[in-house]
Parts: sequence; structure tokens; C-alpha cells
Amino acid sequence: MRKIHLFIAAIPLLSGCVVGTVAKTAVDVVTLPVKVASAGVDAVTTSQKEADEKRGRELRKQDEERGKQLRMAQDRCRKGRPLPGDQCVQAAQR
Repeated sequence: MRKIHLFIAAIPLLSGCVVGTVAKTAVDVVTLPVKVASAGVDAVTTSQKEADEKRGRELRKQDEERGKQLRMAQDRCRKGRPLPGDQCVQAAQR
């Protein structure tokens, strides 16, 4: 009999915890789709931005290399020692 009284006395304490836990879980379930969607948008935006920056760096690096090769070819033409692939028509006409 004493166990029953103890159990009945503990029910209000347990129910408060259970209600609080259920309410918190309900709030988490409701806000979860919003959190996931906003995280997904941030991830896509960041990834696209990073991809654009990486592509820009690659293009600048290629441009720098082409410019370097062109200057070297012009220097060889000016010195009279062109490689077979160099186009020294302008230097020969001067």
C-alpha cells in the first residue's frame, strides 16, 4: 500500500517533466525544417561562391602564363633565336 501512495505522489513530478520534454520536442520538430532549409541555402550559396572564386583564380593564372609565354616568344624573336612555334612575322618586318 505504501508503494502505491509513493507512486501516486510522484506522478505530478513525472508529468511535469514529460510535458516539458514533449513540448520541447514539438518545438524542435516544428523548427527543424526551417533550420535545415536555411542551412541548405547557405551551403549552396557558399559552395557556388567558392567555385566562382576558384574558377576566377584559375583563369587569372592561365592569363598570366599566356602573357609570360608571349613575352618570352617576343624576346626570342627580338634576339633572332625564335623557336619553330614562335610567330615572328612582326619582328622580321621591322
